Amino acid sequence: MFKNMYGELSVLFSYPKHLIVLVARVVLAYGFAKPALLKLHDMTATAAWFHDLSIPFPTFFAYVVTGIEVLGIVLLLLGLFTRLIAILLSFVMLGAMLFVHGQHGYSIADNGIEIPLYYLLFLMLFATFGAGKYALDNVLFKDGNDE
Repeated sequence: MFKNMYGELSVLFSYPKHLIVLVARVVLAYGFAKPALLKLHDMTATAAWFHDLSIPFPTFFAYVVTGIEVLGIVLLLLGLFTRLIAILLSFVMLGAMLFVHGQHGYSIADNGIEIPLYYLLFLMLFATFGAGKYALDNVLFKDGNDE
């Protein structure tokens, strides 16, 4: 009985999977939007903040991180070069966890690594499984992961 019910549930939940992947990409892009735009708005302040965080070459990395985040927003929304941008954004999240959030522990209530860790996990899913059916990657580079 449970085996049949599980099979039916698997089929039922397979129908919206492509839509769910699309929504996950859009939500993740939205999550990067405000931090990226704040950095982009005042690159001098961003570089100073990176310096205060003891990030080496703060001006260089302020531009690199901001560029990756802004490009990431666009590419995630389009589902274009998703695996590549997911890997690059994962490095940004690792940096955020190391330099910004790590000293505060895990909890988001203490500005810990919780949210960057969730972002990292979603990014690793996109790097591993791709952008899904509703993505330009699927149109341009059909990789078989749109089943």
